[in-house]
Amino acid sequence: MVILKADKISKKYFTKPALTDVDISLEQGKIIGLLGPNGSGKTTFLKLITGMVRPSAGNLTVNGFEIGYKSKELVAFLPDSEFLYDWMTIKDARDVYANFFRDFNARRFTELLEFMKLTEDMRVKSLSKGMKEKLVLALTLARDAKLFVLDEPLNGVDPVARELILGAIIRCFNPESTVLVTSHLINEIESILDEAYFLKEGRIVLHGGVDNLRSENHKSLDELYREVFA
Repeated sequence: MVILKADKISKKYFTKPALTDVDISLEQGKIIGLLGPNGSGKTTFLKLITGMVRPSAGNLTVNGFEIGYKSKELVAFLPDSEFLYDWMTIKDARDVYANFFRDFNARRFTELLEFMKLTEDMRVKSLSKGMKEKLVLALTLARDAKLFVLDEPLNGVDPVARELILGAIIRCFNPESTVLVTSHLINEIESILDEAYFLKEGRIVLHGGVDNLRSENHKSLDELYREVFA
């Protein structure tokens, strides 16, 4: 079953193209990477999925719904950790999510906190960047969503935190849902990906199953990334 379908999606900001004729099809039960350097159009595509901006051309659906209130209920987006207030405890952040999202799974959130070595009495202002990233990931993965959109979940965190974050993604993976991850740290996320889309200057320049891409090119995904974006 296709969870997200992008058909000839284009987006321009005034006269500058950010995306051009992008075709992406994300199937249920897969972890998929949208890979490319800064400025390649990744963030614009995620904004289209979440309804923050509208496409200039093309059609985009989530679980068959055009982008709108119905599709938004099905998408769990990993936000920037700065949306949390310093005075909050982790319990406060949990309560905000539980009140805002009907599909929030409190038990899964508690399990994720334990896995991430966080406790509900911790205050946001006392958390390191890596701990904040783990918290917002736990809040996001605790939803029973169809599509999980994780924008640079490993950015700016230490190697130990990266391992925990990747472990949490695998731990919470539901074969009835789909995970879309953007990153330029390919060597870190390669091991969890089923498929990859390479986005360069707003266009998809390479796509395939990760195992097929490696075997056909006799390179790791990281080596292939460096070749494509050199």
